[in-house]
Amino acid sequence: MAVVGRPNVGKSTLVNALVGSKVSITSSRPQTTRNAIRGVVTLPTAGEPEYQIVLIDTPGLHKPRNSLGERLNNLVYGTLAEADAIVFVVDGTQDIGPGDRRIADRVAAAGSPVILVVNKVDIASRVQIAEQLAEAAQWDYDAYVPLSALNAEGLDPLVGELTRLLPEGPLYFPRDVTTDQPEQVVIGEIVREKFLERLREELPHSLTVVVREVEERESGVLYVDAVVVVERESQKGIVIGKGGDLIAAAGAEARHEIEALLGTRVYLDLRVKVEKDWQRHPQLLDRLGFPE
Repeated sequence: MAVVGRPNVGKSTLVNALVGSKVSITSSRPQTTRNAIRGVVTLPTAGEPEYQIVLIDTPGLHKPRNSLGERLNNLVYGTLAEADAIVFVVDGTQDIGPGDRRIADRVAAAGSPVILVVNKVDIASRVQIAEQLAEAAQWDYDAYVPLSALNAEGLDPLVGELTRLLPEGPLYFPRDVTTDQPEQVVIGEIVREKFLERLREELPHSLTVVVREVEERESGVLYVDAVVVVERESQKGIVIGKGGDLIAAAGAEARHEIEALLGTRVYLDLRVKVEKDWQRHPQLLDRLGFPE
């Protein structure tokens, strides 16, 4: 099931809440999600499962400014075309706007059942929520669910609607699996998240992380070789920070989270590299893990 919406409406937070663990990184920065990330919900976890929901967290659909933006949008369109059902998330604190309507057109073209989620009801007023639901009613979707992904409130009605739309079939993943992301991708996303939390303005858009090697050493320590890629030399100094303080803080926080996730000691070898205007060059996008 594809989870779609504009940037920063809470798609990743919703997927994490439904899965019950962190499978997608989150931040207040647009374009935080840059891959189609699968989160798997299997209930109950013991005995014969009643259902398994495979949720696909997608990048926020937006008006692209470069080749990377075009590729991220195309990734979402491809996900919509393949999904058995669609969860369309809107921000309950904002009016439904042109971006939402463009997504609604794409959703309609996909032809799949749709559940509209009005998110952030913990901070939206009752009037805002009512207005959102009234305006979205024109799209005549299969269900409308107001909830708070951040507080994990109102999830049960959504799960009920999702299971109603599920086609019968075998389990696609073992019952203890919560995501299909490779270890290197998970590690790279955790590292990127720690920089997103510390950087401002346009720099978060210009930054990506490539994990080149993950190897368990004889000492039992997991060695991780990761490169933070930026677009300009001036950005390199900002990412490193005064006396290396920013990269040290972000790296330490990332290492602790990776250790907690993998249950082993980690040595994170973190460096910064400049790839000039990488978001605009197809060959660099291919090499950095953003295929056409």
